[in-house]
Amino acid sequence: WVNITMRALLINPPRFNELCANNPKIVEEERGINPPLGLLYIAAYLEKETSHEVEIIDAQVEGYTYEELAVALKRTTASVFGITVMTLTLIDVMKTVALIKSIHKDSIIVLGGPHVHLYPDQTIKLEGVDYLVLGEGERSFAHLLDALESNGDLTDITGLVFRQNGKIIHTGVPALISGLDALPFPARHLTPYRRYRSLLSKGEIVTTLFTSRGCPYRCRFCDRPHLGKVFRTRSPHNVVDEIEECIKLGIHEFLFYDDTFTVSIKRAKEISREIIRRKLDITFDIRTRVNTIDEELLDLLKRAGCAGIHYGVEAGNDRMLEVLQKDISVKQARLAFAVTKRKKIQTLAYFMIGSPSETLQDIHDTFRLQKELDPDYLHMTILTPFPGTNIYADALKQGIIKKDVWAEFAASPTAYFETPFWGEHFTKKELQQLLTEGYKRFYLRPTYITKRLFQIRSLHELFKKARAGLKVVKMKA
Repeated sequence: WVNITMRALLINPPRFNELCANNPKIVEEERGINPPLGLLYIAAYLEKETSHEVEIIDAQVEGYTYEELAVALKRTTASVFGITVMTLTLIDVMKTVALIKSIHKDSIIVLGGPHVHLYPDQTIKLEGVDYLVLGEGERSFAHLLDALESNGDLTDITGLVFRQNGKIIHTGVPALISGLDALPFPARHLTPYRRYRSLLSKGEIVTTLFTSRGCPYRCRFCDRPHLGKVFRTRSPHNVVDEIEECIKLGIHEFLFYDDTFTVSIKRAKEISREIIRRKLDITFDIRTRVNTIDEELLDLLKRAGCAGIHYGVEAGNDRMLEVLQKDISVKQARLAFAVTKRKKIQTLAYFMIGSPSETLQDIHDTFRLQKELDPDYLHMTILTPFPGTNIYADALKQGIIKKDVWAEFAASPTAYFETPFWGEHFTKKELQQLLTEGYKRFYLRPTYITKRLFQIRSLHELFKKARAGLKVVKMKA
């Protein structure tokens, strides 16, 4: 690889074979089609800190079939191809890898993301894969390109997995990036950023934005091991600078995609005050917990442009919340939704069914709490014990799941794989029937439909809501 001119192509692959994780694809999630921020951060880092050229193909927002992706791949002169992998997207990632290798036979394939962090040995053995980047990839990927260009020693770079002389080489997991302000803003200009959307948005152009990385809470179902449990923040000034850069691109709607935006209530207030001070004309949603807000914060968020808050409630009684280690209570959920509505901020509630030890009575408690809280939007799923989570480890230990199915899938991915569930009291079919029942109980209430119709302000919004409503009506287990 001496004297190779490094041009990297970062790819967000199609999702035709995404595992449904026990949940029928019947209700569009609030995320819509979001920019692949992980890839955009890596691209921005390459542009700012190196001389390497970089481009991005987001096959999802482009709506590419594999045939159309092949046409796009034939146009590139890139020699290194980077793809982020989640376990649920592994099938499409490997189809994309095979496609790249069929067009660019001497290409170098680099995979990163949460899946390779969990299953490095299995992933590096998959056909066509040359390198893995572990943990946060901005610096490791850049250093890899430097070494490939100069024929440098790869073992000097922390965060890589590769094969050498028949052996798998691990160079260790890099330390988490602490000074997040030093990272350049995501390279949105490399994507068709005007085409990203959300079901919940009022306008046409939406983007996601991270103000922090890591989550300090201990929920048993959490599946983000590559970002760690250490909560790391960007300064309020740096966050709002990025917002202003987006405004210059014509973007005025945001989803702050932090796992918990208000881990620090003080910092959340400072960000809100900075937006207000600069008199920015934006709207945004945040994701947070019912026990990390107060009235002053909600007032500031509202003044800054906060249009919606997505709360992770997850269960309908305190026993199940304790099982999930949510460290919240039903009382706190009631208070949070009441005060948020009083401030005229829209709410979205996340719930799940099929949790450890959950009974039919517990699920009906969840249905009752959903109606009582009466959020503007409900997002409900069947719990999937994802790899790397405490719940998955417990399922294996207790024999709820008989063998390490995720490790087997990682070693030999197949589209016929069935995602595991917590099969203690219910079959998968019964949980899917209960999921359908819960969605219909909530969304098909005459009072809910009437309320939503009166809140619609444009034909664009009407069409989006109508499409989502039809999916609920047609839901079948």
